[in-house]
Amino acid sequence: METLDLPIAVIGAGPIGLAAAAHLLARGQTPLVLEAGEGVGANIRAWSHVRFFSPWRYSIDGASRALLKAHGWAAPDPEGYPTGRQLVDRYLAPLAALPEIAAHVRLDSRVVSVTRSGFDKMKTSGREEAPFVLRVQGADGREEAILARAVIDASGTWTMPNPLGADGVPAIGERALAHRVFYGIPDVLGAHRARYAGRRVLVVGSGHSAFNALQDLAELAREAPGTAITWAIRRPGLGQIFGGGADDALVERGALGRRIRDLVDAGTLRVVTGFKIAALRDTPDGVVVEGERDVLEPVDEIVATTGFRPDLSLASELRLGLDPAIESPTALAGLIDPNVHSCGTVPPHGVDELRHPERDFYIVGMKSYGRAPTFLLLTGYEQVRSVVAALAGDWAAARDVQLVLPETGVCSSDAGGGSCHATSVAPSPISLTQTRAAPVREPALALAGARTQDAARPRAHLAPDAVSLCCAPVEQETCCDPSEKAACCGSSAEGTCGCQ
Repeated sequence: METLDLPIAVIGAGPIGLAAAAHLLARGQTPLVLEAGEGVGANIRAWSHVRFFSPWRYSIDGASRALLKAHGWAAPDPEGYPTGRQLVDRYLAPLAALPEIAAHVRLDSRVVSVTRSGFDKMKTSGREEAPFVLRVQGADGREEAILARAVIDASGTWTMPNPLGADGVPAIGERALAHRVFYGIPDVLGAHRARYAGRRVLVVGSGHSAFNALQDLAELAREAPGTAITWAIRRPGLGQIFGGGADDALVERGALGRRIRDLVDAGTLRVVTGFKIAALRDTPDGVVVEGERDVLEPVDEIVATTGFRPDLSLASELRLGLDPAIESPTALAGLIDPNVHSCGTVPPHGVDELRHPERDFYIVGMKSYGRAPTFLLLTGYEQVRSVVAALAGDWAAARDVQLVLPETGVCSSDAGGGSCHATSVAPSPISLTQTRAAPVREPALALAGARTQDAARPRAHLAPDAVSLCCAPVEQETCCDPSEKAACCGSSAEGTCGCQ
């Protein structure tokens, strides 16, 4: 079947999905954006009260900006910090309303499966010539089949929060007590105020979502006596959990971490470290949360800011190349794996790192990161620029990936139980072809088997005991000079730390 006249389907009308549509239009391609919600940016509207720590200048895609400006759009102050609501109202909604985009967006259209027309996962001969068929469910529950020549999945991970259970599945009793758990960032000072005012609240998680919930709860505690906040994390200690502070190139991200540190120092938050949840029990005194060894005092409400994972069920009949742990494209996993390295500064990557054995199917945006954190909109915008260039046949542009990401000012690894404090430097554009490690450069190798090794992984000749002497395997290879030990591995680092 001839597929060139078919549209390129984009799943999700969030910032990355709409950016993909803008880039497709700029290259003369026909997008079809399928959004499950009633409006664009539906997932972002669920946390519309949260303020970004990235300013507007990092939050707007280039092709989308060009379209908007052609229609007289007034861009927000590039140094301002939007809330989720403002991102939708001032950027995504105007973009989707443009006649060029609006004609290609379908709302209330939930994609429930993506397959090859006439081919299940097992069939090979003629597979790549067959179009994709998307099974789409409307608001009335009726389903239809839509053909596409390629698919860009930008549906995100918001609808798949990680459970509280430390084993990766819901803790015992978690499902039964789901009405006492909020997954995500509640609007503590607004719509959800009555739920938390004067209550005992447990916040679980150690990322920026947890920080946002904690700072709002602390403000509520100042206004509503009796509001008590417990913060539980799995890490054995706080370490560099608060981030890079003044060294963070994203000023508000650094400031958010400092505010949480101040709340801990002031005793506003009761902190429990090394706590891995095993069970939730409903008692007359409240919800009792049991760890592997300890039990917390009863609470009234729980806020789960434990991250998200991708819903891969819609592509279950496609041939995906996914890392078994991260659940991201195999070649991308080695660049973002927080078990190995996490400086918030991901090497530039594009179509080669996002490819799957299923030709012309791409997962982009937050969903491309699988279970890994630290995704920024800038990353997603560059991903779709590269992917769209490849789909348009411009492989030179697709592989000329350049991206500037703001430094966090801190490198951390849960695997090592500590972190490496780095001096922030002004970021500069990096060419993917200059920085990509050789094994990752060959997508065929990456897709054929297990995750490729990259330069950041610990070398085989490291002494077995070296891991316990430093903050993480990565730092063991970078803190060679004794004079650098304190700055790289912390003031308490062993003299033998690094470069064993």
